[in-house]
Amino acid sequence: MIEFSDVSKIYDNDIVLKDISFTINKGDLAFVTGPSGVGKTTLLKLIYAGAIPDEGNITVAGWEIRKLQQRTIPYLRRHVGVVFQDFRLLNNKNVFDNVALALRIHNMHPKEIRDDVNAVLKDVKLQHKSHSFPDHLSGGEQQRVVIARAMVSKPTVLLADEPTGNLDSANSKIIMDLFKEINARGTTVLIATHNESLFQQSGRRVIYLKDSSIEMEISK
Repeated sequence: MIEFSDVSKIYDNDIVLKDISFTINKGDLAFVTGPSGVGKTTLLKLIYAGAIPDEGNITVAGWEIRKLQQRTIPYLRRHVGVVFQDFRLLNNKNVFDNVALALRIHNMHPKEIRDDVNAVLKDVKLQHKSHSFPDHLSGGEQQRVVIARAMVSKPTVLLADEPTGNLDSANSKIIMDLFKEINARGTTVLIATHNESLFQQSGRRVIYLKDSSIEMEISK
């Protein structure tokens, strides 16, 4: 589902990732961890073609990242949902319209959009907030909107970048339980986090990054 083979990424002569190799199988829920600045966010960007590797090969859901042309990147991203740490919600649009945006870009029929958005808002327990605007939501509610937005296109892969970084422990548990539910339905989930409490005793695979390389991989 996700395969890195000897991948390196360099920014301004600074090696951000070096000789990274790993495989995430279909249906896995796994974590990438390490200190701030170690390359976790860059690793996720490489998966959704927000950046292109300087060396090595990446395959995501059958797509070879280095062979993608600019016009084909949107097709890859239909298979990959992304949950950003800073939410990136549009404050001038309500919850429904924030989630519906990706479907409207794909020119879906309005009834399909309405049905799909209502279904995913029900999944994240926010259907009653569909007409609310982001600045009227709590941090935990905003993050659930972001997850709904990422999932409304029914991606096969879900990426999350420090998804609990701005949340308290109670809301962090709600978000992690939601990721587990999404994974249980068959979506491959990869979470980048520095918060070890998210994966301790989870039995899930953890990839540790250190000094731009993989230090070790274990199941916690």
